[in-house]
Amino acid sequence: MADIALVFGWAPCHMDGMELPELMRWRERARVRHEAKPPE
Repeated sequence: MADIALVFGWAPCHMDGMELPELMRWRERARVRHEAKPPE
């Protein structure tokens, strides 16, 4: 959940109602988006 919160700026309460498969999909999206950013 921390990965999702960091990348998308969501508070944990926004993810409370999500089932595990949905959280896993969002976590993968967060990973892809984070890795696509150029190094600063």
